[in-house]
Amino acid sequence: MTAQDSSRPEMYRFHNGEKAPLAFEIAEYEARIAGLRVRMAEAGAQAAVFTSMHNIAYYSGFLYCSFGRSYGLVVTETETVTISAGIDAGQPWRRGFCDNITYTDWQRDNFWRAVASVCGKGMAVGYEGDHLTLMQRDKLEHFLAPARMVDLAPATMYQRMHKSAAEIALIRAGAQVADVGGYAIRDAIRLGTREIDVAMAGRDAMEAEIAKRYPDAEYRDTWVWFQSGINTDGAHNPVTSRKLERGDILSLNTFPMISGYYTALERTLFMAEVDPASLKIWEANVAAHEYGMSLLRPGVSCADVTHKINAFLAERDLLQYRTFGYGHSFGVLSHYYGREAGLELREDIDTVLEPGMVISMEPMLTIPEGQPGAGGYREHDILIITENGNENITGYPYGPKFNVPG
Repeated sequence: MTAQDSSRPEMYRFHNGEKAPLAFEIAEYEARIAGLRVRMAEAGAQAAVFTSMHNIAYYSGFLYCSFGRSYGLVVTETETVTISAGIDAGQPWRRGFCDNITYTDWQRDNFWRAVASVCGKGMAVGYEGDHLTLMQRDKLEHFLAPARMVDLAPATMYQRMHKSAAEIALIRAGAQVADVGGYAIRDAIRLGTREIDVAMAGRDAMEAEIAKRYPDAEYRDTWVWFQSGINTDGAHNPVTSRKLERGDILSLNTFPMISGYYTALERTLFMAEVDPASLKIWEANVAAHEYGMSLLRPGVSCADVTHKINAFLAERDLLQYRTFGYGHSFGVLSHYYGREAGLELREDIDTVLEPGMVISMEPMLTIPEGQPGAGGYREHDILIITENGNENITGYPYGPKFNVPG
């Protein structure tokens, strides 16, 4: 470090302005931290160092934008502090319920020096085994010299899988916003219209609705995948400029993002008309969707639900066209962060459904090009597991009666 650099601080607190209204009350975040500290104590961790977008957002309210920089949340028995880069100035402090330290880039690894300033050295440190890179793990060991390291990723995921009343209220609102986007997309569907133009109509409608419902929020990451023809064969195929043609299979997918919380609506449609072979596949997938939703109740494992839907499709000689699992958890996640992998409807997940969990039902069948009924068929509803069954919070209709526009 040069003489000029030696006068510059490694870190500082830039608490600029006043705390902004967050997605939840302060008591919600305090309860999450309290629950985390119980899990830390059970695991023997004296400090937790989180680096993922989802855990930092879940426990603090702050959702970072990395651009190659490091961000963190340090939780000890008495402290809760986010660690952010100087480029963000006071925004991380305003958008988090807790303390914040800004690290400078005058010298490399000031991020880890800031982390060490909170948790010290020689502690039993919890980390996220599913997020911390090998390079950053080496830096953690160098700067914190932990007595031992504990992977807290499974415990934090389990905590996030169980939604509070406040989270469920936000997810419910998100599902309603997704419906708004769905109706806007249906209204924009015309022969000759490009996929991108239909997608923009849905995205714009959702962003306007989110801003109306949450005037104090930050707005980011809401998006739409609207696919047509062969582009429907994958659930995550990007939007293109393909123009809609009569008889096209269509896939409507709306994804509103509210303060890091993801919700979704996914529907099969057809442009103006649907041929008999396609209608048969579509109706079978709708039947699987309805059957699957009827299975979601407390006490049933994700694997059991999956095996039963598999049998349902196998009886109709359609199981070979299934392309992925039948549903997943909701909460702090997006297409580039998060995922509560312990709550997914797959053969290898033995998690038992409990009240307060939120999960989708989304069977998809992909018929290869050149076969009758070619294309990707997918329906998607969001369900809250209740004491006696489930509550479907998706409102947009599914099936041929409503979804053959034009």
